[in-house]
Amino acid sequence: MPKKEYKVTPLSGLDQRLDVFLSEKIKNLARSQIQKIIEEKKARINGFARKSSYRLKQGEIVEIEYKTSEPERIQPEKIPVNVVYSDSFIVVIDKPTGMVVHPGVRNRKHTLVNALLYKFPEIKEVGPEERPGIVHRLDKETSGLIVVARNKKSYRELQRQFRLREVEKLYLGLIWGKMPEKEGTISWPIGRHIKHGERISVKTKKPKAAETRYVVKKEYKEFTFLEIRPVTGRTHQIRVHLAASGHPLLGDMRYGRKKPVIECARLFLHASCLSFIHPDTGKRVELFSHLPRDLKGILDALDN
Repeated sequence: MPKKEYKVTPLSGLDQRLDVFLSEKIKNLARSQIQKIIEEKKARINGFARKSSYRLKQGEIVEIEYKTSEPERIQPEKIPVNVVYSDSFIVVIDKPTGMVVHPGVRNRKHTLVNALLYKFPEIKEVGPEERPGIVHRLDKETSGLIVVARNKKSYRELQRQFRLREVEKLYLGLIWGKMPEKEGTISWPIGRHIKHGERISVKTKKPKAAETRYVVKKEYKEFTFLEIRPVTGRTHQIRVHLAASGHPLLGDMRYGRKKPVIECARLFLHASCLSFIHPDTGKRVELFSHLPRDLKGILDALDN
């Protein structure tokens, strides 16, 4: 049975919940599994058992004992996906809202990767076992375009382009209220929330540079339709930047308002355009996806 030991420092764990701290350290255990281990008193702080909600203090030593098991192998699944573009090097998918991109500890089935392994089995040999072919991600709630590598050459080249910010991404989103300018840039650093580690926030002890540009496309009485271009690609970046500016996306149940004045069953954020250099031809590829019918219906209702 593995036994791990961690020291709490100002840069790692200080004032963080015990369960959140351990879930960040031990990636192959779900937070619910860690909470169960804590309840069984197999996680201790300076030799004493504590609750999951215990806030860590500087210099404390956290010990944990747990059983490990091999995660279930990712299985191909016959799930319909909308292929926008495909050749022997890459495939671009128009992902629907509600679909997770790749399996995790809690979710081994019904992801985009499960569907891709069925339709394009060769990606199994491309990249990490848990994320074959995946060079970038979209949130579960976000719909739109995502490019996947079909061979190792494409995987390395697309990774390079994303790392050097050579890939251009354009999103469409509907926010609460009105932005102060018709176009602008939000450049607040973001990272894990100082107390709620499962959330991303501008209130963080480990800030990472983040930049989001926007252009107002249309203003309504209570909402604004935006064209959004993330320069960096941080987790939840667009959602966090807009929420921190006081204008969260409609339908954002994590960072936004819980009671919308109009019906919106999902996050109003769509990856509408994706542009990158083809890893084999060297020519720029630019692909588009129309706003999904449910989101367009909301705009139509606002127009009327």
